[in-house]
Amino acid sequence: MRFNIINHLYWKFFKKINFVGLKSIFFISSLLYFCIYFFYNIDQISFDVNLEKNGVNLSLSFFFCVLSIYLNAYAWKYIVKWFGKEFKSKNLVSFYVLTNILKYVPGGIWHFVERFNFIKKISNTQIAFYSTLIEPYFMLSGSFLLASLGIIFSPFYFFLILPLVFLNRKLIYLVLKRLGSIKGKVLEVLRLANSKDQFENRIHIISFFPIRALLLEIGFVLAKFIGFYICLNTFYTNNTLNIIFLLVIFSLSWSIGLVVPTAPGGVGVFEACLLFFVGRNIPQNTILVILIYFRFISTSADLLLSFPFLIRKFFKRI
Repeated sequence: MRFNIINHLYWKFFKKINFVGLKSIFFISSLLYFCIYFFYNIDQISFDVNLEKNGVNLSLSFFFCVLSIYLNAYAWKYIVKWFGKEFKSKNLVSFYVLTNILKYVPGGIWHFVERFNFIKKISNTQIAFYSTLIEPYFMLSGSFLLASLGIIFSPFYFFLILPLVFLNRKLIYLVLKRLGSIKGKVLEVLRLANSKDQFENRIHIISFFPIRALLLEIGFVLAKFIGFYICLNTFYTNNTLNIIFLLVIFSLSWSIGLVVPTAPGGVGVFEACLLFFVGRNIPQNTILVILIYFRFISTSADLLLSFPFLIRKFFKRI
């Protein structure tokens, strides 16, 4: 009884926390942190690049960023399938890829809205909503699993596998309920009632654990990391850092950018976190150039693949 009272008080206190305000503060602080480092080192920064020498490497980095988008799209296909709905992969995957650029639109929810509306037309509201809502949790679980490799540096990283524990048929409803309770803005935009009865209604999870979707999400983060690692070795030829160390800090930085939706596409947050975690292991002017080039390459991949969607939207408004 005493435990229930304490648990109730804990959640009451938890719900009173203004997470939107905290995320905004964290986003602004991250941008300031990055900008301070940038302007402090601006006289040492050069964006000149020898395309004859580095063109192949930059193209490879771009290729892995494109590959990551498709891996993410196929992961979403298997998430939808896990909830009990079979689709033609070509339609689902291509639509995901086309709408990926919308994650950079302020608000950080419009790619979710487009995907929700797409699934809703060919399925039901519950599958459309929860398959869209749960996707970032899959990405976070995959990224944390990679970051947990840091256990070779510290036992603390073991706790990063905890999100993975809830990705099963028995506990996934708990995750969905919590996500539904904190995604009030999404519910408002989609005009959905946050009813407890919706969780089991017309959702039939087909297996105990979504192994395919999780493996694809891990592949998605790995492909992103390979693109970053190629970019790093292009501009930092003296790199002697442990690749596991780089993978861990990349995964952690990317995860923080993911859970701070105030930042469109994690812009600023990912860069500031990676800059902080790298510390003095890489010269500041060099890591700043690497981060800016990688952001440009990553965003260009999103923009190129989403270009047909943007053109269609543009002509609809004319």
